[in-house]
Amino acid sequence: MRNANRVLSDLRPYLNVIKRSEYVYSLNAEGRRRLGEKPAQMRISQVDHHLMRNQLYIALGCPSTWRAEVRLKVNGDVSVIADAIYTEGGRYVIIEVDNTQKMAANRSKVANYKRLLALNVFEKSPYFIWLTTTEYRRKELTKINAGLYARILTLREVE
Repeated sequence: MRNANRVLSDLRPYLNVIKRSEYVYSLNAEGRRRLGEKPAQMRISQVDHHLMRNQLYIALGCPSTWRAEVRLKVNGDVSVIADAIYTEGGRYVIIEVDNTQKMAANRSKVANYKRLLALNVFEKSPYFIWLTTTEYRRKELTKINAGLYARILTLREVE
């Protein structure tokens, strides 16, 4: 651990460092330039969202078919971006992370998923897993997801 901290300290001119429950490191513009990388796609405000999604990925046993940020669409009718998606037993499992998003946005997203179901996009009805922060948000998401195969988890359950 001491050696890793020394290396990260030496790399500090090329890193952004954010303090959460632990330190989160990412390349800054100079670090990306030195490595010939494209500009960063993730904003600082999205860090918690990505950390929550990654925490759920680990809690679910690191599914081998896991893909993050997947667009599901029917041209001209409906489009929705799932935070992650994987398959299990021939069925899609759609992951949604609810950190600070407004419930109206969650309602809209669920309406889009229901529209995809009505259009028979899926061979088998998908299973939804939501990860949220509080019991209150879990109750609201439970109402919103009525009629879907959905499980709503809080961070405490996956920590």
